[in-house]
Amino acid sequence: MSQENQTLVGFEVIDKASILVVKIGSSLLLKDEALNHDWLAALAGDIAALKNSDKQVIVVTSGAVSLGCAALGLERHQLTLEQSQAAAAAGQIELAQGWQAALGQQQLAAAQILLTAEDTEQRRRYLNARQTLTTLLVHGAVPIINENDTVATQELRYGDNDRLAARVAAMVSADCLILLSDIDGLYDADPSAHEQANFIANVSQVDAKIEAMAGGTGSSYGSGGMVTKLQAAQIAQRAGCHMVLASGRPSAPISALIEGARHTLFQAHDNPHSARAAWIAGGLQPGGALHLDAGAVRALQAGKSLLPVGLTGLAGHFERGDCVALMAPDGSEIGRGLSAYASTEAQRMIGLTSEAMQAELGYRGRAEMVHRDDMVLTVAPNSDKTEDKD
Repeated sequence: MSQENQTLVGFEVIDKASILVVKIGSSLLLKDEALNHDWLAALAGDIAALKNSDKQVIVVTSGAVSLGCAALGLERHQLTLEQSQAAAAAGQIELAQGWQAALGQQQLAAAQILLTAEDTEQRRRYLNARQTLTTLLVHGAVPIINENDTVATQELRYGDNDRLAARVAAMVSADCLILLSDIDGLYDADPSAHEQANFIANVSQVDAKIEAMAGGTGSSYGSGGMVTKLQAAQIAQRAGCHMVLASGRPSAPISALIEGARHTLFQAHDNPHSARAAWIAGGLQPGGALHLDAGAVRALQAGKSLLPVGLTGLAGHFERGDCVALMAPDGSEIGRGLSAYASTEAQRMIGLTSEAMQAELGYRGRAEMVHRDDMVLTVAPNSDKTEDKD
């Protein structure tokens, strides 16, 4: 594996991206234990410029615990789990207000979301979070995400926002993840300890050689630093998402990046939609099956979502967010997808129109049984298997 022959650079990836996730560490946001409002305002200007270029932006931010420690008079490096949760609760208010004010100056709406590891790993909660984020983006808001330290136990925490940001990027099928850090990229050794450390501009694969560059778990360049950034890169690359690691120290750091500031690009070799399709098609075991009529099959092959009116039956017991097989009238499998409803609800919705579905359920649920973004077809359009039978 060679790190030379760079085929892309960060500004090209950013320019081509439709959805970007930007992660900011607490050391960038804070100045003398308070929010650095000038830096935050400049970053908000960067975000506005991206939005004006028809890009959707999600922010993953740290800082709540540090701000809470200052508010409650706690020592940041001597916290119990309970004190950390309390500090997060106190600091999250100021953090959210800071983001709201900075983005508001750019006429952008901020939306706060707190996530735990379970929210990105359990399919039902994953689907809820993905839908919320997608809806916020459609309405032009900038989601501001932080780990929900106030409720997560030690076993259920990510413990860092690098990996959380990568999980969010995978969740929304982002094209690019930008990690703004204290360091301007990856080196083959800790540059603060080794003057001869070599800068790595492009990484095609995070292998053992690259992992060794992060240093040991006892080094500042290692545990909690470059180690988690490489873990984030692996998550992003598997999801078809490029990752850019760059310094967040400059004012307007994304503008600096676009103008050529030094960075390391962890290049994905797939695109987000292909990677997601591969995950649905081969990475999940179907928990049940949905049987479709011929009209529904044709609609799916035309790129549409599966509606309850096109169902003729179902098999198995599955929960919302579980993978289900999509079955043609002749009993052959034509694809797989993530069900928006549990089997108990889906059974009541078979063959119903949207209006009848709402009356049956007693609430207004999602119109689609399986959204087109959550399905993969395994039979080519116009297959004989999908034609009407007399």
